Amino acid sequence: MEKGLKMEIVCVEKLDSTHLFLCEKIRKGETDKNFAIYALEQTNGVGSKDNIWQSSKGNLHLSFCMKQDDLPQDLPLASASIYFAYLLKEILESKGSQIWLKWPNDLYIKDLKAGGIISAKIKDFIIGGIGLNLKFAPKNTTLLDIKISLKDLVEEFLEILEQKKSWKNIFRKYMLEFEKSKKFSVCHEGKKIPLENALLYEDGSILLENKRVYSLR
Repeated sequence: MEKGLKMEIVCVEKLDSTHLFLCEKIRKGETDKNFAIYALEQTNGVGSKDNIWQSSKGNLHLSFCMKQDDLPQDLPLASASIYFAYLLKEILESKGSQIWLKWPNDLYIKDLKAGGIISAKIKDFIIGGIGLNLKFAPKNTTLLDIKISLKDLVEEFLEILEQKKSWKNIFRKYMLEFEKSKKFSVCHEGKKIPLENALLYEDGSILLENKRVYSLR
């Protein structure tokens, strides 16, 4: 464990997927406490909708699990990815980054994706997975616009996560940022739908073509 963190943190040299590793660990009952793992290199990462997350050595590949009771009581679990992403965005922004959060959980620099967050629920754990381009950016994506220590970023994020900031507090700020998403589209039910007229609800879902849509992750 690092600093004042209650969560155990493990760093490994290489792993297929931190997300799949952690999910399997929980399914097998091999952990009963909050836990985080990050890999210096990830060879078969998982992105949104089970797509492959392309990455390379030096990028952020972090997965963590939190007991549901250790998260804010007002957090809508369907929007956990938005919550995790906004916490990370605030850390990076405080260090000078122009990063912003595109609905529901993609981290952007201007008009290009720099990272993303997925979440899942297994047993009484909520699992979060973060990928962020620090050293390598696949085609049509971009690098984070500031230099930051991988170890320091992981520790600072997990430390803030343990503070249990309320969803209400995070959502109030995200409401303003959501306007930036309206120039983009999302894929839903096999269609690419513009977010131009989307309405954001307090639980993080949106009204899209007269349908209530929750996080697509």
